[in-house]
Amino acid sequence: MTTLLVALFFMASQPLDGNTASKAGENTALDAADQAFKSLRYEKADSLYNVVIQEGKESSDLYWKLARLNISIAEAIPPSEREKRMLWYAKAVEYGRKAVQLDENNASAHTWLAAALALKADKIGSKEKLNKAAEIKRELDKALELNPHDDVAWSMLGSYNFEASKIGWFSRFMGSTFVGQMPKGSRDEAEKNFKKAISLNPRVIRHYHELALLYLEEDRKQEALNTLRMAATKPVLMKSDVRRLKKIRQFIARLSKELEEK
Repeated sequence: MTTLLVALFFMASQPLDGNTASKAGENTALDAADQAFKSLRYEKADSLYNVVIQEGKESSDLYWKLARLNISIAEAIPPSEREKRMLWYAKAVEYGRKAVQLDENNASAHTWLAAALALKADKIGSKEKLNKAAEIKRELDKALELNPHDDVAWSMLGSYNFEASKIGWFSRFMGSTFVGQMPKGSRDEAEKNFKKAISLNPRVIRHYHELALLYLEEDRKQEALNTLRMAATKPVLMKSDVRRLKKIRQFIARLSKELEEK
């Protein structure tokens, strides 16, 4: 034990070589950007991440974090400002693709590329959802193959399955104008996915909100109310959570009244 402690002390006391010092500097810059993001200072985070790019310290981690940041910025913009939001979603897709290109084995790169593709398609319309469905599912499957504990990937998979379960009517409407295989999904699978996301990270408001929306779609009002009440106790982790919490409280008030009147 004494020998081990001496060896560890000796290693810790050695000066950093050039490569190690460079890596430490890169981590410091990334850490500062990450902290700004967690503090909801998105403009500051964007500036710091881009400083890392300008210094030539590109990496898969850097680009998936930029994809996440751009999604977060877009989601924080009021839905009425559609064109403004779309610019950020488009940049998120670009960064997500870059992250995957730099490291195909980075689970988070696949997760945030899928999220960027899904959210951008959702804002464009049903045809775009169909056209991107196969790629979104492929990216989510890869993310979960690499990291089965990724709560964001499970939550996005839940959204995918929920949306795909509603797509039957649209396939009839589209007819022969859609080229490709119709995406498959079920509400049962979506419910399992959202619950898995919650079990992995019970602090994220979105996981509960999306599950509650599924319950509402199925007229399971008491379960929806219970889930929304849990969501209302969770911390704000993204700027978009502020708007989401406002909707959640409105849902709680409405559902409480409806169930009391029964």
